[in-house]
Amino acid sequence: MAYVVLIGRILYSMIFIIFGLFHFMNLQGMSQYAASQGVPAPTFMTIVTGIMLVVGGLSILLGYKPKIGAWLIFLFLVPTAFLMHNFWAISDPMQSQNQMAHFMKNLSMAGAALLIAYFGSGPMSLEKSAESGE
Repeated sequence: MAYVVLIGRILYSMIFIIFGLFHFMNLQGMSQYAASQGVPAPTFMTIVTGIMLVVGGLSILLGYKPKIGAWLIFLFLVPTAFLMHNFWAISDPMQSQNQMAHFMKNLSMAGAALLIAYFGSGPMSLEKSAESGE
């Protein structure tokens, strides 16, 4: 079962690591989108959220300080759901439906982050290896 937990961490963390890196690879475009959504200091916030995603994702993936990493992910996901995916303010039904899916995805993943923040990363993690001397 330890491999199941490891695979779960890999699958969960990859979206955050990849999209966190996209924040830097497409800083201008991501900042412009953030500005269009009313995010204050959009370039600065794009950098900060990129760091949160990469650090939080790697923390969960590796199981090193996973509770801190999970809180970083949670603190990214919840405000992003409300600021960037405000489906209730979109008049086009197709776009509203798309943004509602992103909104719900963010809240769902925020719930998983809370579980990691509470339970930790489980077996086969750097934190567990360091604690047990393995």
